[in-house]
Amino acid sequence: MALEATLSSREQAAIAQLVKEHNGKINEGKNPQQNLGKDDFLKILITQLSYQDPTAPMEDKEFIAQMAQFSTLEQMTSMASDFSRLAVMVAGSEATGSLGKSVEIAVGDELVQGTVKAVTRGDSPEVLVRGSYYPWNQVVKVFEE
Repeated sequence: MALEATLSSREQAAIAQLVKEHNGKINEGKNPQQNLGKDDFLKILITQLSYQDPTAPMEDKEFIAQMAQFSTLEQMTSMASDFSRLAVMVAGSEATGSLGKSVEIAVGDELVQGTVKAVTRGDSPEVLVRGSYYPWNQVVKVFEE
């Protein structure tokens, strides 16, 4: 017999509210994750293997396909990391290439214009213009006078 058939709509609403409050307490302070990573995929695979029916084990083809998916996920994660490092290196090279050149920097609604006197290195390069450091990603124009 279905639960809905034995509870009134008021009782169903009260239970739904209690469940919502309980879930809120459980998830308090946690940020829900929208994407699964390779560790999550591996946990799912291990759980699946742990609870499979020994009289009907997973087919070889299914297992190979899941391992191929895991390998692909790991390679894509590695590539994303490599691309991030490459982007940092390109930004650093661009910033260094602007030494001695004039730049326009967007600071809020204003444009600051001046000559690049120094460049910092790192994940977020900065340029020294008119005695202040500005993030490289705020530079909108590089030109020679």
